[in-house]
Amino acid sequence: MIGVDAPVVRVRDARPEVTPYGPGIVRYSIVLAMILVVASWIFIIFQSQNQGTSFLSIDSAARAWNFLTNDLLGIDQSRTPAFLKGSVWRDIAPLAYDTLLMSVLGIGFASLVALATFIFGARNVMTGDLAPYGGVIWRLLFWAVRGLFIITRAVPELIWAFLIVFIFSPGILPGAIALAIHNSGVLGKLASEIVEGLDPRPMRSLQSAGAGRVQVLFYGVLPQALPRFITFLLYRWEVIIRTTIVVGFVASGGLGQEFRLSMSHFHYTTVTLILIWYLGIVVLVDLISAGLRRLAR
Repeated sequence: MIGVDAPVVRVRDARPEVTPYGPGIVRYSIVLAMILVVASWIFIIFQSQNQGTSFLSIDSAARAWNFLTNDLLGIDQSRTPAFLKGSVWRDIAPLAYDTLLMSVLGIGFASLVALATFIFGARNVMTGDLAPYGGVIWRLLFWAVRGLFIITRAVPELIWAFLIVFIFSPGILPGAIALAIHNSGVLGKLASEIVEGLDPRPMRSLQSAGAGRVQVLFYGVLPQALPRFITFLLYRWEVIIRTTIVVGFVASGGLGQEFRLSMSHFHYTTVTLILIWYLGIVVLVDLISAGLRRLAR
């Protein structure tokens, strides 16, 4: 209408907001990574000069090629390589099954421990603004669970296997327990951080409606946290299957045991067959994990 002043629209400054994670930190990270790569190769070159054979030398390349072709692939050998014998494939198949079983047991035990303890390691639920109870006891429980996560994941699986094999007889069970102990700390820490990053509004609404601690857990925390926890769980299973062969060295179970024996007896073509089986298991677990992650979404 005429005579009525039009509203004044103020336009905010269009300058981009400066954040601590802008292009600057990316540029500095790339430069630092390049410096570390160059420094690593300089160290390798100078360190190899103090050894009998240089790392970058024709002699080292020739020995590597000879080990690959003559030993692992069995070229120029009178005997038939083990990976071309059907009987050897059948003999290794039960060990491959034991390796897969070890990984399933390990991730299963680890997930049970993580599910039973992760809520006690979440700061916002135990000591933060979402804690329904106060007091020293809950704080001590929080720090005890966090300490348990640190201890279990700080010690590698191989060390746990060294210790556990003195308690149980050699086999897949000590290896599975060693994998479970280490990964329970990893999964527990990840699950606790998932809870700490959840949207607090559903939990606060439940508390305002008079819901108890267990009700807040089942109706406010688990529905938000479980899908992401399952995703992390499947990723850890992929990591575990790559560690089983190393744990099997100590626990004397699965492909790791046969790998150690074959290396000790210089049966290198059998080592190649074990690596083929191991590669197949890794690919199988990756495919299963990818399918389960799609279902979890």
